[in-house]
Amino acid sequence: MDQAIYFVIVAACVLALAYRFYGIFFVRKVLATDDRDSTPSHQLQDGRNYVPTKKWVNAGQHFAAIAAAGPLVGPVLAAQFGYLPGFLWLLIGAVVGGAVHDTVVLFASMKHQGKSLSEVAKAELGPVAGWSTGLAMLFIITITMAGLSIVVVHALERNAWGTFAVFMTVPIAIALGLYERYVGASKWTTYAGVAAVIASVAVGPHLQGTLLGDWLTLHKTTVCWLLPIYAFFATALPVWLLLTPRGYLSSFMKIGVFAALIVGVVFVNPTIQFPALSDFINGGGPIIKGSVWPFISITIACGAISGFHAFIGSGTTPKLIDKWSDIHPVAFGGMLAECLVGVMALVAATSLHPADYFAINSSPEVFKTLGMQVVDLPQLSEKMGIDLYGRTGGAVTLAVGMTYIFTKISWFSDLAAYFFQFVIMFEAVFILTAVDSGTRVSRYLIQDLLGDFFPAMKRLDSVPAAIVASVIACALWGYLLLSGDISSVWALFGVSNQLMASVGLMIGATIILRLSAKRAYVLTCLIPLAYLFVTVNYAGYWMISNVYLNAAGKGYNLFNAAMASTMMVLGFIILFASLKRWAVLWKARGESSAIPPALTTACAV
Repeated sequence: MDQAIYFVIVAACVLALAYRFYGIFFVRKVLATDDRDSTPSHQLQDGRNYVPTKKWVNAGQHFAAIAAAGPLVGPVLAAQFGYLPGFLWLLIGAVVGGAVHDTVVLFASMKHQGKSLSEVAKAELGPVAGWSTGLAMLFIITITMAGLSIVVVHALERNAWGTFAVFMTVPIAIALGLYERYVGASKWTTYAGVAAVIASVAVGPHLQGTLLGDWLTLHKTTVCWLLPIYAFFATALPVWLLLTPRGYLSSFMKIGVFAALIVGVVFVNPTIQFPALSDFINGGGPIIKGSVWPFISITIACGAISGFHAFIGSGTTPKLIDKWSDIHPVAFGGMLAECLVGVMALVAATSLHPADYFAINSSPEVFKTLGMQVVDLPQLSEKMGIDLYGRTGGAVTLAVGMTYIFTKISWFSDLAAYFFQFVIMFEAVFILTAVDSGTRVSRYLIQDLLGDFFPAMKRLDSVPAAIVASVIACALWGYLLLSGDISSVWALFGVSNQLMASVGLMIGATIILRLSAKRAYVLTCLIPLAYLFVTVNYAGYWMISNVYLNAAGKGYNLFNAAMASTMMVLGFIILFASLKRWAVLWKARGESSAIPPALTTACAV
């Protein structure tokens, strides 16, 4: 199976069958949804937050919210192990774990009037578990921002063209926001915004050799400082001025790049040059130091199962669901669609020659120790007008892989550099949009936590409170960004993200055990939970003992060790609370066909 089209066909068939059969079984039988029951969007309809929305419109916004950089970057980094581990984990993880997690979290939130996962945990598992879940959410947001930002760093360092294109999206978005705020929305302003973004890419080549080009050729450390500074202003400014219009513009680039991925893989049908299993499956790789297990499930998070999705599934989406059956296409279908994006990213990476891949994703000093000789990379560097060596992080590799696929078309060679920079800009802007939103969420969480000690901090309309919380939020993930490399920070992101997914499955198991017709249905959550919890805790232990506390290693970092340890402790606290609750529910279900009213009341919001 060395042709890309076979991967696409297999993935599409598996995901379609899972959607049609397992998805319907899970939503109709396990969760026992009933469209005769009213949803929170109808019960609490206010025209602002709770709004009944058509299922395919809702599915589109939900997919746009969950499909961030994770399904693009994770599979690229995991290609170190060969194409087979990543391909299998994407399909199995998404069907058995990710789709179940996203669906049951959305269902649980809707059963609690669309409230956040921490509030659901407090109601289902008790105040200690609820507080621990809230704190875990703050940790994952902080680590996620660092993990995503480091991808942007390696895409923009020493890249004046890309830096200029990304920088220009800020004034373009602000202009769009101001126009729509004071004049009104118009399709022509959208056309103008998209055209201006494309023009920014077209101007790029003319910067080479100019003073502006020299200024924008930034060192890695400089970019690391600029990103949290930018995030502070993006977080403190009104959402309509920068965050919303730039997210709107990035959605067009998202559609364009996803469409290009599909077109390139299906119609060009490149050859997969990677082996099924590489020499690094037992560890010691230049990108990921650990072995294929547990790190395949840590490196590939969002394309298979992601705790970050719980923020969306217990945030905006549960307040928009029109009918209970809409959970199937929105949550279950959305996760499977993201899995397909991850498969496409894996194909793009593995279509490169392994030596070229490792030359991009490891430092020149490390690459020399591998004993490999690059094949197509010198020609690709020349066509794209940029030095591609040592650009770790996954974003550049994906852009190179996509561009390499399209260079199989003769007339495309002259456009290779523009296409490459467009993909770089897409990834950077897309990630920065997530950083904007994530840092703002982090700011709200910090204000809420500090508000228990300083009541004035709880006021979201307070400018001083917003500034203090924004500084703290940016400083936390900014420190992680400055102090780590892609292997350590991305692994930390994976550990925290998958621990959060474990928490979502724990709450899901509690809901199913309390409400489902059969106790055996709880296995739909317990099976992926058992694998994920063991995997993530072993990965966390390995990273702490071999990387973060290894004084002789490059990744030595006490702060990272403390973050990982705290996340793991929080996970065990929530697990113990869950086990205690499950024991009560299991006994009650065994003694009667229905849970005693006292238990039901105790769980109600």
